[in-house]
Amino acid sequence: MNETTVTTTSPANKKPLIAIVGATGVGKTGAAIRLARKIDGEVVSADSRYLYRGMNIGTATPTEEEMVGVPHHLINILDPVDNYSLTLYQRDAMAAVDCVQQRGRVPILAGGTPLYVNALLEGWRIPEVPPDRDFRAEMEKLALSEGASTLHDRLGTVDPAAAARIPAANVRRVIRALEIHHHTGQRMSEIEGKDPPPFRTLRIGLTLPREELYQLVDARIERLIANGFVEEVRELLRQGVSSEAPSMSAIGYPEIVAFIQGNVTLDEATQRMKFHTHRYVRHQLTWLKRMDAVHWFDPRVRDWFDQIERLAYEFLAT
Repeated sequence: MNETTVTTTSPANKKPLIAIVGATGVGKTGAAIRLARKIDGEVVSADSRYLYRGMNIGTATPTEEEMVGVPHHLINILDPVDNYSLTLYQRDAMAAVDCVQQRGRVPILAGGTPLYVNALLEGWRIPEVPPDRDFRAEMEKLALSEGASTLHDRLGTVDPAAAARIPAANVRRVIRALEIHHHTGQRMSEIEGKDPPPFRTLRIGLTLPREELYQLVDARIERLIANGFVEEVRELLRQGVSSEAPSMSAIGYPEIVAFIQGNVTLDEATQRMKFHTHRYVRHQLTWLKRMDAVHWFDPRVRDWFDQIERLAYEFLAT
């Protein structure tokens, strides 16, 4: 642990929330369940992969046995064909946190989806503008035919502040800003922002050297294959879930679909899963470096969980 005293992100008169963050494979879910049993807590997932029913193998969703005795929220709440958004996640997570707190228990946020974690902990104001596929397709076509700078120039006309902070190369983000203005007549830069969340937060981070994380995720992927991941994907396709569904974009599913369709061997699909997961881990590590007020712990240290438990009790007694 780097700090000797509790570092929180909100005034002490607010109700508590504990967040456990870290890269894929570091052990966030197990630590959250273990801590919940110690402090009368409930786990609120911040993992976009855990939302969908019928995808438990490929997403390594915690099993019923692992979750026994600890209520979990935002796990297996959607069908694989359902659409979901950051706005909906923030709404559902806030409702889950409030529900747990109203019962006098401690919500423990656990997950590695950066947008989900940040939206909740930082109180993001998210424009409630649903995706417009036709508008996006039109803008993407324009970017391809006339260049990304054309879109960026258009954004500079309607929302100079957004254009100043979004590089022209980030076409997806430029299109989103244009989409918001197109539907609301308002500038994204004026709608977006942050409001202090209605809870005080203790941020606990789990960390391991990058190469060890790679070894952990590689071993996990091998277990997924051995535990029937290919059969899970076959069943989803048999049920009519499109390979283009948002749920099927999670790492592993496109690779296994390619195998099922005969485009790659199983070994090639497995290696691609490992490569893409390694890249995602690097993305998570970059995000984690930017987080403030995090108490970091190394799971290789003998008493790492005892330190977390003491820190949590001190935080709750504040």
